[in-house]
Parts: sequence; C-alpha cells; structure tokens
Amino acid sequence: MLESPADRDDMPARVVVILLDSLNRHMLGAYGSSEFDTPNLDRFARSARRFDNHYTGSLPCMPARHDLLCGALDFLWKPWGSIELWEEPLSVPLRRAGVTTQLISDHPHLFEVGGENYHCDFTAWDYQRGHESDPWKTRADPSWIGTPVFSRGEHMPYELSRGHFKGEADFPGPRTMAAAARWIEQAAPHHERFLLFVDEFDPHEPFDTPEPYASMYDDSWSDAHLIWPPYTAAGFADGVLTPRQAHQIRACYGAKLTMIDHWFGRILDALESQQLSDDTAVIVCTDHGHYLGEKDVWGKPAVPIYETLGHTPLMISWPGSSSTMPIPALTTNVDIYATLLDIFGASSAHATHGKSLVPLLEGSQQSVRDVALSGIWAREVHVLDGDHKYARAPLEGNAPLSIWSNRWSTMPVHRFPDLKLPLPDHRATLDRMPGSDVPVIRQPFGTKDNRPFWALGRFSGDRLYDLREDPNEEHNLETGALKREMEEKLRTALIDVEAPAEQLQRLGLS
Repeated sequence: MLESPADRDDMPARVVVILLDSLNRHMLGAYGSSEFDTPNLDRFARSARRFDNHYTGSLPCMPARHDLLCGALDFLWKPWGSIELWEEPLSVPLRRAGVTTQLISDHPHLFEVGGENYHCDFTAWDYQRGHESDPWKTRADPSWIGTPVFSRGEHMPYELSRGHFKGEADFPGPRTMAAAARWIEQAAPHHERFLLFVDEFDPHEPFDTPEPYASMYDDSWSDAHLIWPPYTAAGFADGVLTPRQAHQIRACYGAKLTMIDHWFGRILDALESQQLSDDTAVIVCTDHGHYLGEKDVWGKPAVPIYETLGHTPLMISWPGSSSTMPIPALTTNVDIYATLLDIFGASSAHATHGKSLVPLLEGSQQSVRDVALSGIWAREVHVLDGDHKYARAPLEGNAPLSIWSNRWSTMPVHRFPDLKLPLPDHRATLDRMPGSDVPVIRQPFGTKDNRPFWALGRFSGDRLYDLREDPNEEHNLETGALKREMEEKLRTALIDVEAPAEQLQRLGLS
C-alpha cells in the first residue's frame, strides 16, 4: 500500500509522543486527582485535548507497544512478542513518507528477547541504560550499600545498576527526558517533518527515587523504601501487605510519578524555547495503569482488566486548535498509530485495527468507533462500548488455545527463569494472519504446556459493569438483556478483526 498523495498542509509537520509507562489516570491532576503532585502534566493538559474514554487494547507492556507501533491488536494471537515478518513498524511507512523518526527510551523490554525489532527502523534511536530488568552492569558499585528489595527474593539486574546513579539526574527516567529535551533543542530545528517517540519507563517499578521525592508522600517511614510492589489479587486478604506497607508502596509510586513529571517539564520547556507549538502535535499516553490497592489488587496480576489498569490517560496538544474541551469519544491505543499515519499521509502495508483521531481533534466527528477490544493472551477478552465493559472468561479448561507467531519468544521473568514457551512441535501447522499471505506457525497449547506468566492465574467468571452508574465496578451485572447485548457486541467485534475461530470457541461464543 502506498502513501496517500493527498495534500497534508493542514496537518502538523512534527509530532512528539511521550509514553509514560504505568501512568495511572486517576492519579493525575488533569483528571481531577489531588493525591500526588503532577504540575507539568497539569500544565500540558491546560493547552491540550483530554480524552476521557481512552482504553488499552493488548496488554501488558510489549503487546501494548505492538498496538502503538504496529497498529494491530495482537493479544488474540500471541502473548508477548516483537514485530512479525509480515508487519512494518510505524517508522517504516513514515520513512517512505520522508519523515525523520527518533526513538529515545529507557524501556528494557524494547531491547531484550521478546521485544526486539521495534527500534531497528527508526532513523536513530537512543537507549538510556539501567532501568528495572536491563542487564547493564556485571558488578555493583562497591560504594553502594544495596537497594531495597520487597517481595522479590531473587537477584534483579537493577541491584547492580542502582549504585551507579549518584544523583537524580543519573536515574534512567531523568536521563531519558533530558535526552529528549536536548534532541528537541539541537536536532529538531534541522528537520521539517519528524516524529520524536519518547518511551519512558517511569513511573513503572521499581518505585525508586532520591530525596526529596522518596519521602515526599510518606515522611514518617523510617525503614528502607518499599520500591518493589507485589503482584497479587488479594494483598490484604492474603496477608501479603499490612496497611502501613500498602501506604508506603503507594507513596513510592507517587514519588516516582512526581519525579518524572518534573523532568517531563524539561520537554515542555524545550518545545517552548524552540517555538515549535505552531506546527507540532504532542501526544501524552501510556500502555496501561498499575494497581496500587484498588480492589485489594497490586501490580498487574491475573485478574480482569479493571478501570485502574485499562482506563488510561490520553492528552493531545493539537496546533491551530483553540479548543481545550475534553473529548468523550471511545478510543484505544491502536488509534494512536492510525492518527500518526494520518498526520503524515502514510499508510500501513499490513492489516491494522485503529481509527484516526484527527476527526475528533478537528471537530468534524463526534466518534470514531462503537466498540473497543482489550485483553491479555489466554485471559478474559473485554469489549467496551463507551458506557459498559464486559469481560468474558473462557470456558472451563481454557481451550482451545494456540499461538500464531514466527517470533517464538516471550517476556523473560527473572523469578521464573525456566518459564519459557515450549518450542513448536509436531502439533504445529502453518496458517495465515489477517491481511497477510506470509505463512505463520500456529502452535496449539495443551494443559501441561508451560504458559506465560499472566496465563497461569485462575478465572473468576464473567464481569459486566455499567461504567456510567458504577465507575468503581462494584456491581457485576451477571444476567439479563444487557449481558446478551454485550455478548453479541463481543462476538461481532472478534469477527470484525478476523480473530481466530478458536477464540470464540474458548469463550463459548461460537
């Protein structure tokens, strides 16, 4: 498919995307919270369009980036992975359209097995080392006593890296944001059309910050800060956490959020100093939220995707627009990919699932989609219609279940080094993916096969919530006409994206 020859003079010539990982919508001042200080995100929101009904699609981290950088939901086909042989990341069609692309990131998963290839086709990329699972150092700084560990019990690469951060500016998040600001100041003026994609891993765990942030929201805590949140669906109920520990973990998240907000301000300052606001769109988004005690859930365990994790912030500063009214339309992460293609007059060579948000930003349309799909491979499949959320659990046995992929890898889990996908075997066949004639391995999974981390949890049945009347998702509407209506919306949405027939079968929808 070739780029559109249409005149793009009415579009921004430049775009900056800032993805802040694990950014909780309900904790931002721009969305009405006063729990933690986010002055620069609030400052940005005052001149941006706030999307109030934006949701995740594929989860968790790398599947979400597949949504954003390839524009196609992949959780119905595979659990975690890189770009497939038949796919082109966003940077490829933009290159054909003459757009300079720059990636700046400290996100380890982009550069490890299971997440590789997303960065390769950017015009240039800059990896700031040392965050979370990044295998950066082989020896700890001997002057460092040791970083606190909570609910881990195993060696983490971060422990070797941490002592090499001597001050706030040495932490990976601040370094990433400072590098982005420098690129705007030094390189951006030399490019007529560019995409700067800043994939910032903060405020993802470890929630480790220097002072004054570390004690900002819990100044009475005297022990080592609890920077590693547990992953559990019953933190208090199972005795994993005391209320005092829970407060400390939440405070450490807030400290990380406030610190990265401060450095986000450097990017805003650089944009203002270079006077780029007249022709530069700025998009602030995330991959997902992070549970910090809501419903007694912590981390990202195997539970349905509640609002905390799935209802995410999206703010877009659109040049030439005088409106700052919130946008209530239902949107999802694959729509950001479609929007970027639309801005630069490019198109994808593979099948995608997004809708451009430009009509919403320009006010020519009030909506771009009726439903959105969301989920984690082998878990519940969710459908949203703007008012309701329906999470459909699989039938007993969670079968049939297969992976479609020619990139046979999954997320490394340091706690479970042997938790790897079995290699394709005699059960494998060659199949096709929607929109492609390239053969792909389809590997069925049996009950005795190793499965990725998030596929190991139990199920608790279907969930249906009226989000208008019950935004905290306290009342499961288990039966009735609304459930039948949402079942049909889910079935139709799966068919529309050409989901594997076995997905409908495992959900009891075929």
